[in-house]
Order: sequence, then structure tokens, then C-alpha cells
Amino acid sequence: MQTLGGINVDLEETVKFINRSSYRLKIVKSIGTGVKMPKTISIETGLLLNHVSYSLKLLRKKGIVVCLNPDAYKGRLYKLTDMGLKSLKCLK
Repeated sequence: MQTLGGINVDLEETVKFINRSSYRLKIVKSIGTGVKMPKTISIETGLLLNHVSYSLKLLRKKGIVVCLNPDAYKGRLYKLTDMGLKSLKCLK
């Protein structure tokens, strides 16, 4: 983890990644400090479920969200990782 002028570079890159997509931004804010299913996120944000699922996949690959029950076919639960929570604070 590098710092540049006291700012965590990884955190800065993560915040930029989230901000580049209105979908990712809405999803991260929707999950917040809780645990949510994609369907719930879809309803709260007004995004189509397939867009939510794809965005969650990207957020998971970047280490911003984690799936708590990855073996489940339906009803997967997602929450923000520590990096996701730090990013959320920067987004507010």
C-alpha cells in the first residue's frame, strides 16, 4: 500500500473506480454497512437486476464487495469489504 501526500493510493484508485460508473456508485451506497441481496439492491436503486449482478461481479473482483454465500444459486448476500467501507466514507 503506497501513500502519496498522506493519501492511500489504493483507496484513491478504488474510489475512482466506483465513481466511474453510476451503477457501481449506487450499488456501493445501497449496500452501505449492511448485507443485501442483488434483488433488494435492484429495487432500492431502480437498476435492472442483470446490471446489478454484473456490477457486483466487477466490484467483487476489485475487492470492494464480498459474497457471503458464493455457493448459493439464488439469494446471494453481499457486503462491503474493509476497502469498500473506506471508499464509502470517501464517497459521502
